[in-house]
Amino acid sequence: MAVDQRPLAIAVMGPTASGKTATAIRLAQELDGEIVSVDSALVYRGLDIGSAKPDAAERAQAPHHLLDLRDPWQTYSAAEFAADAGRVVADIVARGKTPILAGGTGLYFRALLQGLSPMPEADPAMREVLSAEAAERSWAALHAELARVDPAAAARIHATDPQRIQRALEVYRLTGTPITEWQRRPGVAPLPVRTLKLILAPRDRAVLHQRIEARFDVMLGQGFLDEVRALRALPQMAAVPAPLDLPAVRAVGYRQAWEFLDGQSDAARFRDKAIFATRQLAKRQLTWLRGELDARWFDPHIDHERLSGAVSTFVAR
Repeated sequence: MAVDQRPLAIAVMGPTASGKTATAIRLAQELDGEIVSVDSALVYRGLDIGSAKPDAAERAQAPHHLLDLRDPWQTYSAAEFAADAGRVVADIVARGKTPILAGGTGLYFRALLQGLSPMPEADPAMREVLSAEAAERSWAALHAELARVDPAAAARIHATDPQRIQRALEVYRLTGTPITEWQRRPGVAPLPVRTLKLILAPRDRAVLHQRIEARFDVMLGQGFLDEVRALRALPQMAAVPAPLDLPAVRAVGYRQAWEFLDGQSDAARFRDKAIFATRQLAKRQLTWLRGELDARWFDPHIDHERLSGAVSTFVAR
């Protein structure tokens, strides 16, 4: 039997607030590794407190990559992430280090570990046209249009998901080919690494909910609302016709804070909505993670030895 000679990588996956950052730092220190962020919120500058972005002290403990790549009024696709991450991982491996892929964005992990179909690049002019149409007609109307030209895409994209509706219609209008057809074509190859997938998740869902609530209160104490006020004050953000449609503002917690600062709720209602939205995010992440059949699950608070043993066995092969 041929020996798999591909370099090793460790994927630290899990729902939000499950302890991925601390585990990734520990593994990076133990394995002479470097952390590659797999998180769609951490790519945005200025989204620090509400995204739980590793702070200066945490970054000093281990090198971190793919943080602060875009301004909050910009977009960043899974294809761009896959290309950037591929270059970073290749550089880490070339220097004899171990890539630690850490985050909670399933689409990014899928792009890295399974590859992506080829897609036309984003077209800012077309996106502006679609945003203007949505403002006039509603995203529900654009979703109905998508159902006519690409029923399969409309079936899997919710009518309240403007980013994916926009992307699907953008691809169709630019090429005349439904995005579903593009996704069937061979595209970006997965990373040429042998990966151990570790999923961190408390066995008791109530524990995760408590961690989410406690962490959000810490964020509020650290000045999360001031952070969002600063984002809103940026001239480039003020120039965006529909800021709530920006990927950065759609990050969990930020939309609720934005709406609160618009006067749409009181402080207590804002806190409840943000915590609820974070719990819903964790639920979606767990649903996706259950499809990772080759991953190993660990409770980060009680499975330290078992997790360490799994990593040691993997590295020793």
